[in-house]
Amino acid sequence: MAQRSLWKEFTKGIIQENPTLCIVLGLCPTLAISTSLKNAFGMGIAATFVLVCSNIIISIIKNIVPNKIRIPIYIVVIATFVSIVEMVMGAYTPALYKALGIFVPLIVVNCIILGRAEAFANKNSVLRSLLDGIGMGVGFTVVLAFIGLIREIIGDGKIWSYPILGAHYEPMLIIIMPPGGFFILGSMLAYMKWKNIRKETQKLKLKQAEIRAHS
Repeated sequence: MAQRSLWKEFTKGIIQENPTLCIVLGLCPTLAISTSLKNAFGMGIAATFVLVCSNIIISIIKNIVPNKIRIPIYIVVIATFVSIVEMVMGAYTPALYKALGIFVPLIVVNCIILGRAEAFANKNSVLRSLLDGIGMGVGFTVVLAFIGLIREIIGDGKIWSYPILGAHYEPMLIIIMPPGGFFILGSMLAYMKWKNIRKETQKLKLKQAEIRAHS
C-alpha cells in the first residue's frame, strides 16, 4: 500500500495533475521557450532540478520556518538553486543559456515551483516531496518537449537543429512564432478538456445504469 501511494505521488504530476495541461501553470516559459526541442528540453531539465531541490529543502525546514515569512524564505531557497543552474548552464552550455535568456532567472517566480513548495512540500515528508518534484518536473518537461518538437518540425523542418524534411520543405514560420505556440498549446488543452468531459460522462452513464439496475 505504501509503495502504491509513493508511486501515485510520482505519476500524478505526469498524468492526472500535469502542471501545464491540468493545473495550467508555467504557461509563460512553455510558450516562449518551446520554439525548438533543444530549448524546451533544456528549460524542462533546469526547472525540474530547481523544483526537486527546493521541494526537498522546504520539506526539511518546514517545521522551523515562521509562518509569516515562509514565502520569502521559499523564494530565497528557490533563487539559490536557480543561481546554481545559471552558473552551470553558463559554464557548460553557453549557447543554450543564451537561447533561454531571461527565462532562466525567471524560474525563481515560476508558478509551478512556488506552488508545489506552498501546496505540497510545506505539508509533506521529504520522500513524498522528492517524488512530487520529480513527477511534476517530468510532466512539465514532457509537455514542453512535445510542443517544442512539433513547433520545430513544422516551423523549421528540423529536430534538435538537424534538418529532416529536406531542402524542398517550406517551413511554416508562424508555428515558431507566438501564435503558433498558442495554437498548439490551446489544441492540447482542448484535447485534455474533451478527454475529461468524456471520462466524466462515462462515469455518469455507468452510475445511472447501476441506479436503474437496482431500482
